[in-house]
Amino acid sequence: MAAAGPSVFLLMVNGQVESAQFPEYDDLYCKYCFVYGQDWAPTALPLASVSRADGGAGAEEGPRTVTRTEERRQHGDKARPWGWRQALAFPGLEEGISQITSKSQDVRRALVWNFPIDVTFKSTNPYGWPQIVLSVYGPDVFGNDVVRGYGAVHVPFSPGRHKRTVPMFVPESTSKLQKFTSWFMGRRPEYTDPKVVAQGEGREVTRVRSQGFVTLLFNVVTKDMRKLGYDTGPPDTQGASGPSPQQGLPP
Repeated sequence: MAAAGPSVFLLMVNGQVESAQFPEYDDLYCKYCFVYGQDWAPTALPLASVSRADGGAGAEEGPRTVTRTEERRQHGDKARPWGWRQALAFPGLEEGISQITSKSQDVRRALVWNFPIDVTFKSTNPYGWPQIVLSVYGPDVFGNDVVRGYGAVHVPFSPGRHKRTVPMFVPESTSKLQKFTSWFMGRRPEYTDPKVVAQGEGREVTRVRSQGFVTLLFNVVTKDMRKLGYDTGPPDTQGASGPSPQQGLPP
């Protein structure tokens, strides 16, 4: 009897929020979160088959999941390091907040975070492909934490290693009086929910100003997309150099 095909595909994303360029500001930190469609959900990857002999007794019982608790129960203080095989049992983090960083002392004057990203999604179709939303904060002249930039970018569609530079922006006050009041009170305009940055609804009535850039590194792996009819690999152009020769004529 033929095995049933996969019903979902997996998207595995890791990498880092690498650095930022905000020439006018220093001592900044970054928050990130993911926005995705209704058919998408974070998930944990199934571990490879593990033999019962791994625990020191009995024969193989087929695939099973190994948790850290079970690992210690079987091996005690000699439990194996909590490496990548065990890490695959968790879906990762949908949001995070970095450390505060200061500008580098070299010519670039970059703000370097190198803050890790690691998450896995499952879905039945590509609609609502995940986006990562970035929010950068830092102190103003009065020591209040204020937003220094919002930005969003889609997770790369093709597997492999990718680098993205995200332009950032901040909302602007509608009048000079409101701008002065918000500066004096330390309450700059900001979004109640940063996820609206990844949506188009209502954006046309928001006044914003460009401000800074954030660099992201992605390592993307997909599973079972081709089996479900989706091809995200590079196009094959080797056979499209020209029309095929007519039948009966030499090439």
